[in-house]
Amino acid sequence: MAAIAPETRMGAVHLTVSDLARSLEYYEGVVGLQVHGRDNGDARLGTGGEDLLVLYEEPGAQPAPRNTGLFHFALLVPSRHDLARWLAHAANDQIPLEGLSDHLVSEAIYLRDPDWHGIEIYRDRPRAEWERDGEFVKMATLPLDVQGVLSALEPGAPAFELLPRGTTMGHVHLQVNDIPSTERFYTDLLGFELQARYGDQASFLAAGGYHHHVGANVWNSRGAGPPPPGSAALRHATVLLPDEDELERVSEQIPDAQRDPSAGTTVTDPAGNKLVLAVAHKD
Repeated sequence: MAAIAPETRMGAVHLTVSDLARSLEYYEGVVGLQVHGRDNGDARLGTGGEDLLVLYEEPGAQPAPRNTGLFHFALLVPSRHDLARWLAHAANDQIPLEGLSDHLVSEAIYLRDPDWHGIEIYRDRPRAEWERDGEFVKMATLPLDVQGVLSALEPGAPAFELLPRGTTMGHVHLQVNDIPSTERFYTDLLGFELQARYGDQASFLAAGGYHHHVGANVWNSRGAGPPPPGSAALRHATVLLPDEDELERVSEQIPDAQRDPSAGTTVTDPAGNKLVLAVAHKD
């Protein structure tokens, strides 16, 4: 399998939530996204450009933390200054956080929405600063230098209101039930390149030499199945390809791919996680 096009990146993540009004209050007021549109109980959110998150209401939906599905989706902000503004907002508004980490290639803040969906807000270090260990990118989980991040705030910077327009869906980290079969699917069929591996616990895969567009781990889900119907869970993640030719080429490599000319190609990984392959809109 030839490598997937280096311009490939992640698009909108689609989630089920139990109370749409509650979720919108959280994603607007806490995370800093804005609503792009609403339709029949759904809501599309982002930062004014392409959609980054799509929420679907299913009253009574419960989290499924021990099944396969979403570990977290990761919003990539353009700069350390942007991360600092969000971190100051979290401190000022006493937003509960799950963690603050330095991953060598990035600096990251973790939190959870009201339905227990994992969220990461992060900034990348310049690629020239990334180190490699043989074929793999060196990553780690170290304590975040909080004061160092906050030092990037500019004097007199306005109070945080929204994530900046340049925010993108940097990566999606999935819960899977087995690492070897997951690696085979994402490398042999989709054409992502393996960038890091933590034994039989986790793998990180990407296009174009990025540290990871897709993460996969078994920390909560080894041997598990997909969430029960009606769960507050991942519906699908989106992989954006640069053009129709690349979409066609990749789709043809995947058995049981479901083609829809208007929506893209839906594929399912060995853990039952659904991906929609689509063409990125040109600016």
